Formats: sequence, C-alpha cells, structure tokens
Amino acid sequence: MSHSSFNYKVGLQNVGSYQVSGKPFAEGAIDASNPTVVEFPYVTNWVQVKNNSAAVLKVGFSANGVTTGANSNYFSVPSGSVSQIWEVKLTELYLNGSDDVDVIAGLTGINTDTINNTANSPSGSNWSGSSGVG
Repeated sequence: MSHSSFNYKVGLQNVGSYQVSGKPFAEGAIDASNPTVVEFPYVTNWVQVKNNSAAVLKVGFSANGVTTGANSNYFSVPSGSVSQIWEVKLTELYLNGSDDVDVIAGLTGINTDTINNTANSPSGSNWSGSSGVG
C-alpha cells in the first residue's frame, strides 16, 4: 500500500486568509497618466486608492477596463480624493488618468503564482474587464 502525500495550500476560497489582518502594501507617487498596472505580490484582501492630482483617475481590474472608448468598466476617483476601502481579491489593479496616485492594500498569504487566472480570464492575467469587470 503506497502512502499519498498531500501538500495543501491556501487559495482564493480559503476563509482564514481573509479573516486575519492583511500584510501591508503601499506604493506612492505612481504616474498613471497612461494606463498603468500595479501588481501585488499576494492576493489582496482590501485596497484603497488616493488621487493626488487635479485630473480624474480611472480605476479598473484590467487594462481593457481603463482604456478610452466605448468601454466603461472602471470607476473614478475624483481629483484630490481618497476612495473607499474595497474588500476585493486582486492580483493587479489598473490606473489611468492621474500623474500622482497612491495605492495601499492589505495582502493575504495567497501567492499570486498559485492562482489559475486562465480560468478567470481568457487573457490569463487577472479578470478580463470585458464582462462588466473593469
């Protein structure tokens, strides 16, 4: 009789990863005059964005979500304001329109390399932004 060895790892549905305080993440003075991605080293538990410039900032969950055109899969952070705290599972956050942005987040212990993004997005990198997710 052979013995199987299981190597369990946390994943997107691991409740405990979201119940504990998040590991802090901060990136400031981001120039998002053009579409820019903030990549997180671990899946987020929550995220908040501060727009320090005079321009309106578009925030989305894919490059498709923040580009100009008919697509409106983004939300705006007005000039000189701070967004609410969003409790979302992200591996990336896309920004466009402001030359001075701060992003803070609470990170889980879920490594982004363990997420099968191909199942979530045809492009294989985060959620697609084409179905109301921007």
